[in-house]
Amino acid sequence: MTGTIVNAVAILLGTAIGLLFRKGISQSVNNTVMSGIGLAVALIGFKMAFKTENELIVILSLVIGGIIGEILNIEGWLARAGSFLEKKVGGQNGEVSKAFVTTSLIYCVGAMAIMGAIEDGLTGNATTLYAKSLLDGTSAVIFTTTMGFGVAFSAIPVFLYQGSITLMASGLKNFLTPSMINEMTATGGLLIVGIASNILGIRTFKVGNLLPAIGVAIFLAWLWTKLNIGI
Repeated sequence: MTGTIVNAVAILLGTAIGLLFRKGISQSVNNTVMSGIGLAVALIGFKMAFKTENELIVILSLVIGGIIGEILNIEGWLARAGSFLEKKVGGQNGEVSKAFVTTSLIYCVGAMAIMGAIEDGLTGNATTLYAKSLLDGTSAVIFTTTMGFGVAFSAIPVFLYQGSITLMASGLKNFLTPSMINEMTATGGLLIVGIASNILGIRTFKVGNLLPAIGVAIFLAWLWTKLNIGI
């Protein structure tokens, strides 16, 4: 779990640096930088989405995953967790909750988080997570200057999420196939595009409620392969 620990620490360090420079950066600069990050996040999401080999699997994953997410109300749970943290630290106007939810989704949803954690668990090679740590730490500086210290709390779900995947990775060694990885990556990429839309203020998506789609994509890709073999 070395890679996950480094990732969480990088977010905390990025938040600390962001707090130091927050007052020295104008709102116009903050807005422009945030727009730039939003566009970059969209680029990453689209690049991931284009890795699909079967668009039907991605579509079904989003539909089924969205239904599951709405029933579980994942977005609501994330929002309540953020509000709880906000009350504990004395935040106001939902700033801590917004920062926590937004950055938690950004740092947890994506191929680097999932595959980096799997690679770390299966081979002990945390190179991918180290690269992700650099990206997350850098973006945490910018996010903190615009959204505040609530960004720091995103290190908690990152640690729990990636750490859990790393610990379970050994059991997935003989299960995940290139097809499953591609569809999982593509589905996660579209969720990242949704996050980019939220950041840019284009349209608000309940990305949290779509998170189950990633697991559904793995299952459908596996099922699709089995059906093809049967034919």
